[in-house]
Amino acid sequence: MSQSPELLVIGHRNPDTDAICSAIAYAEFKRRTGALHAVAARCGDTNERIDFVLNYFGVPAPRFVADVSPKVRDVMQPEVVSVSAESTLSETLGLMDELGIRAVPILNKDRVCQGLVSVFKMSQLICPAPNRLIDSRRVVASIANLARTLDASVLHATRAEEEQELVLMIGGMAAESFATRLTNYPPERLLVVVGDRRDIQELAIKGKARLIVVTGGLPVDTDIIDRAREQGVSVVVSPHDTATTALMCRTAVTVKHMAQEKFQTFNQDEPLTEVEPVAAGSRFLAFPVVDERGTTVGILSKSDFLKKVERQLILVDHNELSQAVPGASQVEIVEVIDHHRIGAMTTVQPILFRNEPVGSTSTIVADCFLRSHVDLPQPIAGLLLAGIISDTLNLTSPTTTPRDADILKQLEWRCGVKAAEFTEKLFASGSVLTSLPPPQAIVADCKEFHEQGRNFSVAQIEELGFDQFWKRKQEVVAALEEYRREKGYFFSALMVTDVARNSSLLLVAGARAFLKQIDYPSVEPGIFELEGIVSRKKQLLPYLTHCLENGTGRRAADAMVSQYEA
Repeated sequence: MSQSPELLVIGHRNPDTDAICSAIAYAEFKRRTGALHAVAARCGDTNERIDFVLNYFGVPAPRFVADVSPKVRDVMQPEVVSVSAESTLSETLGLMDELGIRAVPILNKDRVCQGLVSVFKMSQLICPAPNRLIDSRRVVASIANLARTLDASVLHATRAEEEQELVLMIGGMAAESFATRLTNYPPERLLVVVGDRRDIQELAIKGKARLIVVTGGLPVDTDIIDRAREQGVSVVVSPHDTATTALMCRTAVTVKHMAQEKFQTFNQDEPLTEVEPVAAGSRFLAFPVVDERGTTVGILSKSDFLKKVERQLILVDHNELSQAVPGASQVEIVEVIDHHRIGAMTTVQPILFRNEPVGSTSTIVADCFLRSHVDLPQPIAGLLLAGIISDTLNLTSPTTTPRDADILKQLEWRCGVKAAEFTEKLFASGSVLTSLPPPQAIVADCKEFHEQGRNFSVAQIEELGFDQFWKRKQEVVAALEEYRREKGYFFSALMVTDVARNSSLLLVAGARAFLKQIDYPSVEPGIFELEGIVSRKKQLLPYLTHCLENGTGRRAADAMVSQYEA
C-alpha cells in the first residue's frame, strides 16, 4: 500500500491568531473526516498573544515549516548502503550485485564519507586496459583478506594482516621455466597460484615466495607445509580452480585503494531546483547527502530526480501565493479556506476553494465541524473562539457578520468560555510593540499585495491604547522605511489599531506623491489618524488600492518613483 502524501494545513507568512487557530482546527477536522495524515503547520513565529491562546487552551503550536519547496531529503534514499575503507572489492561487489546498485559511499565510524567506489572504478582494476596489462598481475592485499575472499583454508601464515603489493604468478608451466621466471621478481612479493604440482610448490618454497595458494581444494603434503614454515612461506588452500582463484585474488584488495576521493555531496535541505543541474552535469553516479554536521544521512542518484515529491498544502486564512509559505507554487495545493479577497492563483486541477465574506477564517472552520456534525473537542472550540474574537475584535469590526456572531455563541457553549471575558484577557496578554524590537514588530502581521503593477505591504498591530506606539514612534517609522527599501516595495503601510477605542493610526513609507493622496487627517508627516477604522481587509486595503489606482497611471507612477528616488 502506497504511503499517503504529507498534507500540511498552513496559514500565511507572519501568522496572526486567526491563521494559527484555523490551521490547527482545520487539520483536526480533516483528520476526523478521514485525512489522518493532515498536520497543522506555520511558516512564521508565534507572538505573545498567540502563545497566550495556545497555553490557555492547552494546545501545542503548529509545526514550523520555513519552506515547502522540494528538497534533497524528499527524494534521496535514506537507507544508505555503505562500506568501510577496509571492505574488500569482493565483498563490495557482492553487496552491489545483490542490491542492484552501481556506486556506494565509503563511510568511517562517524558516518562521514571518505570517498565513493563505483562499478566502473572496480572494472578498471579487474579488467585493465591493454596499455596497463601489468596491472592484471598486481594484487594489493593481506594474506588474511586473500584467505577470506577465497574462502581458503590457512595451513600456515606469517604476518597475515600485513597488506602488501604482490605479483601474481600462475604455476602452470614446466618446472625449469617456472624456476627461470622466479628470478624476475622479488620473492617477498610473489603470490604463486598452483595446483597439486609438488615440483612447483618446492621451487616456490625454495625461492621464499610470500604466499602459495594451492587450488582445487587439493591436499598438501605434510613435509611441504613443514618446509614452508621453516622458510617463512605462507600456504593456503583455495576451494576454487586455478582460473577462478587467480581472478578472485585480485578482488581481495580493500576499497580504499580505488576510492574516488573527489566527489560531490549535497545537503539534505538544499532545494532540488538548485541541485538538479549540478547533478546532471556531474560524472558521478551517486551523491552522498549530508546534514549540517557532515554526517551522511542519505544517498542521491540521478534517477531520484524523477520521483514525485508527495507533499500537499491546504491554505487557510489566505489565498495569494505572495502571502503563502515559500515554495507553495512548487507543490500541490488541494484546498483553500479563506475570508479575504481572491488573488491571482492557478492550480493544475480543480480544488476545494471555500472563500466566504465573514469576519474570520475560524468562523468558516467552525462551520465545517457544525454542518458536518463532526465532534468538536473543547480545546479546538476554544481556539476557534479566540480566532473569531481576534479577527473581529469581539464582533466590533466592520468585517463582522451575523454568522460570526451566531457561531461565536455556539463556541462559547462548547468550550465553556465567555467571549467578553476572554477578549479582555486576550488583548491584555501582550503588546507587540513592547515584546518585539521594531523591525520584528512591523512584520508580525504583515501581508504583501500586488496591484496596478506595484508591490506593497500592509501590516497591522493591535494594541490597548497608543501609548507604546508613541514611545517608540521614531524607531517604528525608521524600521518601516528600512523594510520598504529592503523589499523594494512601492510603499509599506502599518496600521496600529487601538482595540479599546476601535480606532487606528496609519503609517506609510513611500513616495511623497502617493502620501499626498491619503486624505485622512495627518497627525505627523507619514502618520494619519483613522477614526473608526480597524479592518485592514475591508476598510484600509480597498482605500489604499483606490489611492494607487488614482495616482498610478503609468506616467504618474513612474514620476512618483523618480521623485522618491531623487
